[in-house]
Amino acid sequence: MFQDKIFDGKTALVTGGRSGIGYEIARQLLNYGAEVYIASRKEEPLKEAAAALNELGTCHHFALDIREPEKIDELAEYIMDKSGKLDLLVNNAGGQFPSPAEGIARKGWLAVINTNLNGTWFMTQAMANTFFLPQESGSIVNIIVDHYRGFPGMSHTGAARAGVDNLTKSLAVEWANRNVRINAVAPGIIKSSGLENYPPEMVAQVSGTIPVKRLGKVEEVAEAVLFLSLADYVTGETLYIDGGSRLWGDMWQV
Repeated sequence: MFQDKIFDGKTALVTGGRSGIGYEIARQLLNYGAEVYIASRKEEPLKEAAAALNELGTCHHFALDIREPEKIDELAEYIMDKSGKLDLLVNNAGGQFPSPAEGIARKGWLAVINTNLNGTWFMTQAMANTFFLPQESGSIVNIIVDHYRGFPGMSHTGAARAGVDNLTKSLAVEWANRNVRINAVAPGIIKSSGLENYPPEMVAQVSGTIPVKRLGKVEEVAEAVLFLSLADYVTGETLYIDGGSRLWGDMWQV
């Protein structure tokens, strides 16, 4: 889809890069010539993912929880020491669980908000202050969710990701004159390891609610991320990769 080695000389960080969508984004970036850092919470699976990705190019790994700003600062120092720059940040790390709103415990609500909204903010601010703003160049792509019509059944993540969507627009304007672009990708239901967290019966019936009558592919999300990272005159946009789900169809029965 893209010119061979179009990311030669570029350095990218993909959070949540050990599996699913994040892994595929890292894989494609390596295939097109980038040096890639992947970050995730669990050290051993992260190390295994990095070992596999290293067969395609240079891939570093760093274990952290994006809810911990101090660890993010350590990651920024690690990238600076090894590469001296960062060209692309993909905020893919996150998590949620299905639940009716009245059943979400306070702990669960805080965990999802702290990861999906606060963690994204901590990572974005740290990498911007360390790399993008001083070097006056950089691209950020936030992975959110298809919240176009709200997110019934997962109101906690809908609220958090809508916050990231708005943050994307705000920062796009604030940092435009510093040559820093920030966009978002909103995947619909994607066939990936992330679906293991949802009830099998829900996954089995969901493709019938999508206008194109199939689940999305991780490759399709990754291609959108790479496009936005290269599109020099696009900033503050949210690109939905959802087979038309935002326009029609209801995954949740209400």
